[in-house]
Amino acid sequence: MPSKEQLEKYADILIRIGLHVQPEQPVSIDSPIESAEFARLLMNKAYEAGASTVDIEWVDPLAHKIRLQKETDKNLVKVPNWIIQRAQELIDNNAAFLNIAADNPDLLADVDPKRIAMFHKAVGEKAKNVQQYFMEDRVTWLVCSLPTQDWAQKMFPEESATSAVDKLWEAIFKVMRMDAADPVAAWENHIETLDKRAKWLNDLNLKKLHYRAPGTDLTIELSHLHTWIGASSVNEKGTRFVANLPTEEVFTLPKRNGVNGTVRSTMPLAYGGVVIEGMEFTFKEGRITDFSSKTGYETLKGLVDTDEGSHYLGEIALVPNDSPISNLNTLFYNTLFDENASCHMAIGKAYPTCLNGGKEMSEDELLQHGVNDSITHVDFMMGTSELDIDGETQDGKTVAIFRQGNWA
Repeated sequence: MPSKEQLEKYADILIRIGLHVQPEQPVSIDSPIESAEFARLLMNKAYEAGASTVDIEWVDPLAHKIRLQKETDKNLVKVPNWIIQRAQELIDNNAAFLNIAADNPDLLADVDPKRIAMFHKAVGEKAKNVQQYFMEDRVTWLVCSLPTQDWAQKMFPEESATSAVDKLWEAIFKVMRMDAADPVAAWENHIETLDKRAKWLNDLNLKKLHYRAPGTDLTIELSHLHTWIGASSVNEKGTRFVANLPTEEVFTLPKRNGVNGTVRSTMPLAYGGVVIEGMEFTFKEGRITDFSSKTGYETLKGLVDTDEGSHYLGEIALVPNDSPISNLNTLFYNTLFDENASCHMAIGKAYPTCLNGGKEMSEDELLQHGVNDSITHVDFMMGTSELDIDGETQDGKTVAIFRQGNWA
């Protein structure tokens, strides 16, 4: 178990670098009940940073599983209005949202995939307008994590429960740069590096990308208004924040109908309490025309069939193979970490922030510029040490972007 001092430093990074809490700003924390002690520490740190009120929404994964198993179909797809009203009131008051993502990857392995898909679709449809605030970075939000017992033992099955949790704490602290003399300063420097990389890509003014790796031969066109984004974002009030900690990515959106070829996943995807392995996708004019997986096929099918937009990509992200998370050679079974060990792509909704002027555009205008829309957004990892990526500029020049999994 980490020392009190280590936990204090970790909480400082999340509140000061991630949320960047402002004076008199409300803070909303979503936390598994198993993480209650650390959630209360975050609460204290938020108040010390000047938060007006801090509210914790407790999450019980086992209760969620019981609901998926026992509730009738009719009631399972009912999403109460008060859930949306609560979120909207927090948004209207410029709240900062922190979500602790620490799910058991196998929690719903024995639950009917059709019911999981029904639930996700119902929530996605009901929360679409609220979710738009997050996708457009109009509010401050942060996804972070800390160990839970089931998750730790999935990663380290040969260890005792206590030892597994300790090893996961060690891994998280390593990738969170907690071993630096000043972790907050280390993160500020890292964020600056990612922002510079995004600027380099934007200066190239790319027209398309070509991915090549075993099982992958994919061409992705980019909108002429696309923009690459690094670690930091700016909310509607002009306050900078970092939406994911840890983060190693630089990302943008593909042109909705401009994806062609095949791509193979290189890591399992822990999605909704089910682990999906060995995914392969075929795209034609942006749309997924064929897909397969070695495990979790019905869950994957439910994801792809969520709506029309879930048949298209909404994000492409570049992460070097030589990065802190990748160098651990540890599979986290948690997208927050695994996506920052590997280049990845997302099925579903695109971030309007990845299009110059996108936040001010209507849905029709965004679609005209090739921005995909969906009620879902799910990342899958496809990076490898054998991945090469070439970019083509607007004037037809070819530029090496990645070679053997790293920046060229």
